[in-house]
Amino acid sequence: MTDRQSQRVRLLVAMALAAGLLTGSSAQAEAPAAIVESIKTISFQPNFYAGWPTLTRRANDELLLVWSGGREAHVCPFGQVQLMRSSDGGRTWTFPRVLIDSAIDDRDAGILVTDRGTLLATTFTSLAYEPGLAKAEESASWEPEKLKRWIAARDRLTAEQRQQQLGTWMIRSTDGGREWSALYRVPVNSPHGPIQLSDGRQLYAGKELWNEQNRIGVCQSLDDGMSWEWLATIPTRAGDDHHNYHELHAAEAADGRLLVHIRNHNSKNSGETLQSESGDGGKTWSEPHSIGIWGLPSHLLRLRDGRLLMSYGHRRQPFGNQARISSDNGQTWSEAMTISSDGVTGDLGYPSTVELDDNGLVTVWYEVRPGNSNAVLRQARWKIGE
Repeated sequence: MTDRQSQRVRLLVAMALAAGLLTGSSAQAEAPAAIVESIKTISFQPNFYAGWPTLTRRANDELLLVWSGGREAHVCPFGQVQLMRSSDGGRTWTFPRVLIDSAIDDRDAGILVTDRGTLLATTFTSLAYEPGLAKAEESASWEPEKLKRWIAARDRLTAEQRQQQLGTWMIRSTDGGREWSALYRVPVNSPHGPIQLSDGRQLYAGKELWNEQNRIGVCQSLDDGMSWEWLATIPTRAGDDHHNYHELHAAEAADGRLLVHIRNHNSKNSGETLQSESGDGGKTWSEPHSIGIWGLPSHLLRLRDGRLLMSYGHRRQPFGNQARISSDNGQTWSEAMTISSDGVTGDLGYPSTVELDDNGLVTVWYEVRPGNSNAVLRQARWKIGE
């Protein structure tokens, strides 16, 4: 394992344990009210750990939700990409279907509906569970059946074969998700996947994994997600190490500018969301800068009225999920609107949001709840008030 791979492993382990205790400044504009109509758990399998979901909406109003399921823990060898559907705005959901189940851990799941109606689902594979398993083997500190199970899962492949399975991946469906392509490699990963641009391109803001460079940047597809090419590297802020940038997501503002939000773990503004902008379709990007918002990672959505909505996990007390509005194409952001605030640990978040025809919003995230060490999927139906 290279130093860069080790660094990624350390980040994953930290994400499993950290509650987020750093402070940050807040945005300036007054927030509208968030009118939360309902919050509920939507997992059908609470005996499994569910993490890092992404929600999208098709042209026929069907909602699609993907996440990493079938897990035993935040970091384990059992992760799968799973999918559920809702035809009634999230009031009810179908039973999960497994889309991807490799022989190592399949993590963060993103999904996009392109302007042609094609579905693109994303994930990355990880061996972050191996150091903890090796330590447990040496110390015999785990319950024997658990240790036996994890060793058996690891040893489905040789060490060399497991390294070959590391990657950033995509699958594609042109029939609404009934049939899917085989896995194919893409240049980057981010938790919520690529976005659709108004000029017909798909743009994927993310991070290279499992190589020495681990560049932060954007890729584009000119063929409805079948192939991807590197478009631009996002510059590193003075004094920062770009290896401490993670989990990007992009949006196209109403004025045509592109925005990218970045999870930042450099000492300056650690735990905050940084923002970079492009005025030339993604060819060049501004140096990332603080927007004064503690919380991560951010999911961006352009609302029907042209405003931008960012939703993100708040992984310190009050544990939960928040959202903010920008009415000026991302130049400034409102104070926080609270979607949920009843979390019990920092092991929660990664919310993504869709807008319904009645201007209502549906947000889904993952969260560890009281009395269950396995995270579940939770959903809020809410609206933005005056």
